[in-house]
Amino acid sequence: MEVQQMMEINDNTFARQFETTLDGNLITVEYSFQERKIFLTRINLPDDFDNEEYVDELIKNILEIAEERKLKVVPIYPRITKFFRKHKAYKDLLPPGIRI
Repeated sequence: MEVQQMMEINDNTFARQFETTLDGNLITVEYSFQERKIFLTRINLPDDFDNEEYVDELIKNILEIAEERKLKVVPIYPRITKFFRKHKAYKDLLPPGIRI
């Protein structure tokens, strides 16, 4: 199943998370900042959520936001680290010295 829809992502700076909804379910990616780096620390999904393509698409969109803001990305959460391993094109967003 291809996820082709335009994804609307809200950057909730107060809660330090990116937010989107799918079928009425809130999906969030928590983050923290340190010196022009964004640390992606957690993905919160509904209990019965299993749409991996949607999660990949969400991560891609968040990485584009980071790139626009000229931030380096430090993937802390294992699911996001796995994404970087699978999609080598995004490795330029990693800070120097970070190996995945």
